Order: sequence, then C-alpha cells, then structure tokens
Amino acid sequence: MKKTIIASLLLAGAALQQAQAQNITQQQQPFQGVIGKTLAESKEAWTPPIKAPKGAPNVIWILLDDVGFGASSTFGGVIRTPTFDSLANNGLRYTNFHTTAICAPTRAALLTGRNSSRVHMAGFAHTVLSAGFPGWDGRIPSDKGTIAEILRENGYNTFQVGKYGLTPDEDATDAGPFDRWPSGKGFDHNFGFLGSQTDQYKPDLVEDNAHATPDGRHLNEQITDKAIFYLTRQHKVAPDKPFFLYYAPGATHAPHQVSKEWSDQYVGKFDAGWDAFREEVFARQKKLGIIPANAVLPARNPSIKAWNSLSADEKKLYARFMEVYAGYLTYTDHEVGRLINYLKESGQLDNTLIYVVIGDNGASKEGTANGDIDRQLFSSPLSEEANLKYNLAKIGEIGTPDAVEGNYPLGWAQAANTPFKYWKQDANSEGGTRNPLIVFYPKGIKDKGTIRTQYGHVIDLLPTTLEFLGINAPEYIRGIKQDTIQGTSLVYSFDHPDAPSQHHVQYYYIFGSRSIYKDGWKAEVYHHPDFTDLAKAGANQPAPSSGFSTDTWELYDLNSDFNERIDLAKKYPEKLKELQDLFDAQAKNNNLYPLIDWDDVIKRRIHRTADAPKSLTEGIKKAAQDNQ
Repeated sequence: MKKTIIASLLLAGAALQQAQAQNITQQQQPFQGVIGKTLAESKEAWTPPIKAPKGAPNVIWILLDDVGFGASSTFGGVIRTPTFDSLANNGLRYTNFHTTAICAPTRAALLTGRNSSRVHMAGFAHTVLSAGFPGWDGRIPSDKGTIAEILRENGYNTFQVGKYGLTPDEDATDAGPFDRWPSGKGFDHNFGFLGSQTDQYKPDLVEDNAHATPDGRHLNEQITDKAIFYLTRQHKVAPDKPFFLYYAPGATHAPHQVSKEWSDQYVGKFDAGWDAFREEVFARQKKLGIIPANAVLPARNPSIKAWNSLSADEKKLYARFMEVYAGYLTYTDHEVGRLINYLKESGQLDNTLIYVVIGDNGASKEGTANGDIDRQLFSSPLSEEANLKYNLAKIGEIGTPDAVEGNYPLGWAQAANTPFKYWKQDANSEGGTRNPLIVFYPKGIKDKGTIRTQYGHVIDLLPTTLEFLGINAPEYIRGIKQDTIQGTSLVYSFDHPDAPSQHHVQYYYIFGSRSIYKDGWKAEVYHHPDFTDLAKAGANQPAPSSGFSTDTWELYDLNSDFNERIDLAKKYPEKLKELQDLFDAQAKNNNLYPLIDWDDVIKRRIHRTADAPKSLTEGIKKAAQDNQ
C-alpha cells in the first residue's frame, strides 16, 4: 500500500521535485530567466504550478467534540453510529489513541503535529484563559505550520468546516487581523465558528474572513452542506486535484440541541440509569475486543449518586438529558454519513484517506451534578434542590433551541467514558485523554475491521498523513523556517497489528491536572481546584486551592492496568521519581512553565492587561459578543 503510493510520487515531474526541494511556493521561487534592456535580450521564465502527483489521495480529518470513549456503538457503546461503524468495519479501530483532555489544546496539537504548549496553546485563545507566556498566549506562531499549510503547498485544496477554536478573542471580529483565522493557517475556505461553543441553531457563524448569517437550520446540516459544496465545486473544475477537508462539528459539545426526530428515538432507552449503562457498555467492549478480556470496571466516582438512590423526578429528568445527547450523537453520525455518501456517489470515496477522532477529549463534566439547560457556565450556583426544581420545570426544553447551555449530568459523563474513571479536562486520566480513532482508506487498508492497540496521540496524525502521502515535512513554509514535528507516524501499524508502539513519551497538562507517560508507565496528579470545584463555588467566589506543592502523585502500569485502578506509587517510588523528572524535562522543553491552574484563572491572576475582563463571567460574555 505505502510502497505503491510512494512509487507514484517518485514519478512526479522534475520541476515539482525541484520546487519541493527548495521548500518554497510557486510565488516565492526565484526568477530563473534573463532580464535584458529589450525583449530580444531577455528570456521569460515561468514557475511551473505545483501539482500533487497523479492519483494522490484526498484526505479528510473528522474531529468530534466531547463524545466519550464508550458512547458510540463503534467502540462498544449503545448509541447508534452506523456511519462510524461502517468506516471502522472497513478500516482500523485504534483503542489506545489520545487527546490533550480539552478542546483548544487538542485542536492546536492536531493541526500542527506538535504539543499544545509548544504551539502556545497550553490553555485557550480566550482572553480569560490565556496568559502572557510562550506556552500560554493562545497564538500559534508561524513557525508551527499546520497540515493545511503543508498540503496546500503540495498541490491540495484545503477546506475547514465547523469548530475552529484557535482564534484569539481579540481577533475574532470582522476587522481581524485574519492571520489566526483558518484562512491565515492554510485553509482556502472555511465555514463554521471560531470559538469553543456556539448555539447550534444561532451559531456565531463565519465564512472565510467575515461573519455570516445562519439560516436557522442545525449547524451540523449547514457545515455538511458547505463541505459538499466546496468539494463539488472543486471536483467540477479540477477532478484530478486532491483535497484536504477538516470536518469538525460542534457536536457533541454543549449545547446539546437536536430535533425530536432524533432524540425521541431513544425515549425510555436510559431509564435503567447510568450504572446499568456502564455495565452494559463494559460487556459490549469486551465482546468487541475494545478492552482486555480480564478488564475490571472501576467503581462509580464518589461524587456521583447511585442511580437507584435517585428520586423518580431525578430519574425522569436525567434520562431525558441522555436521550437528547444520544440523539445528538446519532444525528451527527448521520450528517457525516451524508458526506461519505457524496464521496461514494461522486466516485471519490475509494481514493480518500479518512481519519475519525471520536471526541477531542473525554465526555464533558461541565453539566455539573444536575445537568444544565440554559444557565451560563460559572453562573451563581443553585442548591441541588433548587437546581433540580429549575430543570424539572424546563424539562420540555431539553434539546430544543431554548437549551442554550444544554448538557447532561455528571453521572452520564462517567457512563459515556466507560471503561474509565474520569472525564474531560482531567489530563491526569485516561478518561480525559483517551479517545477512539478510526482510519479508513479502501485502496490501502488491507486488514479491514481490525483493532490496533499502539499508543498514539493527536500530534501523530500530521506525520501519519505526510508519510502516507509521501510528503516530507517542509523546512520552510512561506519563507519561515519550521520547528520540529513532534508526532510519531502511525503508518508502521497499518499493516502490522502486533508492531510495538513507536510513540514512547507523552506529557499532559490542563489547568493543574497533569500526567506523564513513558512506555506503558504513567504518573499523574488530580489537582484541585478542578472544574467541579469551581461550579460548586461560582465564578466569582473563592474555590479550594491545594497549590502544587501538596499535590499527590499516583503511578500506574497501563500495560496491566489500562484503566488506572491500582496505584503503584508507594510500591515503586523510584519509577515515580523517574517519571516526575521526565515531566519536568518535558515541561521545560515544551514551554509549559509556569504551571497555571483554575485557581489562577478564577482569581484573575493572568492576562491582566488594561482592557482584559475583570472576571471570568465577564470574559465569557465578552468572548461571546466579540464572536458575533
């Protein structure tokens, strides 16, 4: 498979090879002719247009949001995802693939092939979640080029639809500047939203370099239509030119909004509750070989009530939250299916390399203990009794356009993350960082429908794509010398299910929670305050802070304990110290220091510029206004 593609690339024209060797675009290539005083004394020179080799595959990256490892039927869940099932059954399932544990760092790492703090996105590009340090300012430098920039300079058209999430709040107006919009990072066209979250019926919509007016339809439908439009337009005028499409729906991030056509398919399906859900999914995952046969399901998190202890009203309310979420995921799968059907009907599917990452982190814990319908993140907290009463009065609004903050309760987050303990934002935990990956390429994947267990991370998809296409990482992009690509290509595993992992070391950090992985061993810290602490305290209230010096490190052998049940820190203190020192070295090498946590965010110790918001709540509101 790989040899065939590389052989075709070697047959490309000498002029193309020369242009690529110089790592310059056709606009930048030095003039090769002769300029005399007259035309007779002069010689014209034309830079040959850069073209991808004949037959080069199209490439699609699909990145979902806040899904959870155990949600989709493709990886053992009970929520129907027939499109993903089909892609996986005709491709490869990777069960040991990882994200950063939260959206913006994951997306920055994915697009650049470099660690998130290395590309200045340890936090977010939002004013209240960024800081004036190289790892934290939320501004990806030009020497950390994206996959779109690389492929565009190798003859591809490049398109982005859906969530981008990497544009600084200060730049996200129609006045720009636009160098940190998708168009400034290598995409020929883009359609979607720039922030982290948006209303699915009234999105903060942009197209190319300006805001656009949504048409009232669900955003999933709009971005799929736009993707098909872009691909159809290109295919009509340049059918032999390959494309790169980055398809990143807002789903299934809050707000969970979807028509009853989809959510009502699941009425009554979750009445048995989250404990039964976890048991059922765990059994399915074993049957499919997604998890080891001898795996043990971790105990329910202590902060989550047993389903059988809930009142009838709680069960009714919480089941409805999950019905909506399930319908939202199935609907998202349907929209991806429309894209796949277009490729099939237009004769392009067989030559399209598709990666599907089912979630940019673990399932969301941002719905808090009781779920959320329309109360803004970090608003003044209600008591559990008052919150339950509030949500019950609005149960009919769950999933509707009025559910502008719709998100399920914490119990469903752990259930959707089966077989793991924790969830989104927890960079210490596999529940925060492990997400399913599907690799699909009909012309090349031989071992269809099989599982791969090699360790992988989102920084690996860029080098995997380049190696598969036979493209070298460029030394320069638009005249700017490029930083080292840090990811490890997964191509070695495509035809070799038993090949040992080649990605050996990986660090993780999200606002205090942190971990370090090396060859199956993992040291980690669950740090306070975390998001749930903040939700209980409220945005402008003090939250408990442990500081960094009193954090307790844990140690796990993932080779024998993949879902982190048995802490070995006391048994192997030397191994723990080795990994702690490795974390420090990785942090220094990747601009991670200084460590910034939620306590620093909530107390506004960062981004203290004159025009910065004075509180987290004010910052969230301002970001929403700036993105409109």
